[in-house]
Amino acid sequence: MTFRGIRFRMLLAALAPVFLVVVSLMAVFWSTRVSDLDEAHIMRAKLIAHQIAMSSEYGLFSGNVASLQAISAGLQNESDVRSIAIFDANGQLLAKTGKSRYTELSEAVGANYIAVQKTLGVDVIWESVSSSNVSLDDFFSPRTAARGSSVLGYVVLEVSRERLDTRGRETLLVAVVIGMAGLLLGGMLALRLGEGVIGPVMRVSRTIERIGEGDLSPSSEALPSDPLFDLQTRLNQMAQRLAWGREELEYRVEAATRELRLKKEEAETATLAKSRFLAAASHDLRQPTHALGMFVARLGQLRLDAETRQVVGSLEASVQSMQDLLDGLLDVSRLDAGAVQVQRVAAPVEDILQGLRKALLPLAEGKGLRLRVRASGEWFLSDPVLLQRMLMNLANNAIRYTERGTVLITCRVIEGGAQLRFDVSDSGIGISPEHQREIFREFYQVGNSGRDRTQGLGLGLNIVERTAKLLGHSVSLRSNLGCGTRFSIRVPRALPREIPVTTVPLQEPAGLGELEGMRILIVEDDGFALEALQGLLRSWGCVVNAAAGVQQALDFVNAYPAPDLVLTDFRLGEDRNGMDVIDMVRSHARRDIPACLMSGDTDAELIQSAKAAGLTLLHKPVRPAKLRSLLRRLAINSAPEAQEKS
Repeated sequence: MTFRGIRFRMLLAALAPVFLVVVSLMAVFWSTRVSDLDEAHIMRAKLIAHQIAMSSEYGLFSGNVASLQAISAGLQNESDVRSIAIFDANGQLLAKTGKSRYTELSEAVGANYIAVQKTLGVDVIWESVSSSNVSLDDFFSPRTAARGSSVLGYVVLEVSRERLDTRGRETLLVAVVIGMAGLLLGGMLALRLGEGVIGPVMRVSRTIERIGEGDLSPSSEALPSDPLFDLQTRLNQMAQRLAWGREELEYRVEAATRELRLKKEEAETATLAKSRFLAAASHDLRQPTHALGMFVARLGQLRLDAETRQVVGSLEASVQSMQDLLDGLLDVSRLDAGAVQVQRVAAPVEDILQGLRKALLPLAEGKGLRLRVRASGEWFLSDPVLLQRMLMNLANNAIRYTERGTVLITCRVIEGGAQLRFDVSDSGIGISPEHQREIFREFYQVGNSGRDRTQGLGLGLNIVERTAKLLGHSVSLRSNLGCGTRFSIRVPRALPREIPVTTVPLQEPAGLGELEGMRILIVEDDGFALEALQGLLRSWGCVVNAAAGVQQALDFVNAYPAPDLVLTDFRLGEDRNGMDVIDMVRSHARRDIPACLMSGDTDAELIQSAKAAGLTLLHKPVRPAKLRSLLRRLAINSAPEAQEKS
């Protein structure tokens, strides 16, 4: 490092704070002054517009166009006023003075026109003219205007910013002159004071460079008369201590690195083993649960005595509880795998609220609770399906933990109209502050250490929080013991749009809503699942061909007419899977036969492959009601093609 270099750096080090302070003061002075000027300019324009609005009230009320023209012409002489226009309540132009580029009220107050005029140095101010009203003073409520006022018309004012911009440039020039003077004075002082420090700083700099290069031996450059003698002495002491501790530190770092590497490898091995175990256990558990659900559904259709039917009902409830657990685990695993696809659209809030009302009203009435859902005409921007699932989880929790009172679901406009807040409130037992963060963890439930399944699984709030993060929404709660709970979800607000009107047939063709005679090919390598599904479909009136593998499925296709629907498992225990079976059946039939995949796998690649192939994927265990609904929908969608071929 040369003398000239250190001198330049010392000067720079001294000038930097001065420069920052001076520039900051310049910026504060100029921005404050310009802001004040701009605020005064806007306030003056608003006052002029308000004055015109007050003066135009009688003219608008009486329809006196001459009076309105006189008002606008009188204020045209105000400095910077470019144009004045007065419209009636229907947007019809009644009086106009000055030059303006608009012809209609909607254009004058439109965001595009205002933005364009802003770039041209013109501010557009508009104000509605309302009939006079009387304020009401209420000791117990905020001061509000009395109802009954009506809009008589609108005033649009255009004000030039030319004089404002000129004063802003003058202010900037003054700030620059003052700043340059401050920089010049600061530079002179910094140069004078830095001369006596350069030599000692150079010696300190060389010592630091030597230590930085790894040479920790003491330096002999320090002189007792040096103003930085104490600093150089301490640097030598520091170098000696560093030399003593470096070897020990290197040894400790090496030992800690070895230990961390071993623990990292152990954690990765344990995580991989856990993932493999959960995937295998989930698939193996879904297969028998799927078959069990089908057998129970078939058993419930038989003629049974009262005692046996009660046992079947209990068995069905147990299977339902097991399927709920597997569905919750499936949702968590899909969120972990990133397999949940987000479809953000603008949708009406009322559609979600009505869906919640329809689904939750029987549950609330069954517990003797009041369910209140406030209507809303707002629109939101999010994934409607995922948002409704989140609200459904919150509302189910509210009903489950409320013994008496009300469950309230509302949607409010917040943050100046930028966002909406969905609230699910209850009059239940509440949540103490120490548990309010923990309840979002997986399988965590307050007061359910015994894992009572009637109180849920402890996955609902965890799924809500993960889904909210996926959508970019925020979830919050307000609660206390004995005071109820309110969960809130914030979503972006959207502008309403027109929903296309679709023509609904007045009468559904005969036979489209029934499964009687529907030919279905089942391919399933699990014997129990195949037997259960075959029996259930036949009880619904379907003609079923059941195959345990790919080859047997092809034999059925060659021997019998093409099926109306293919229902196949994904894993078939062979080199080919269910998607291959669907492709072969469609190729043999030479038409696009409706098909559906069933699988106990929750792998993200399978979900993406099924979506890319346009196939419906049902995760085992499949609920009979869901399967029947799917078969009806596929039958309806494929009916026109069948009728055309017949």
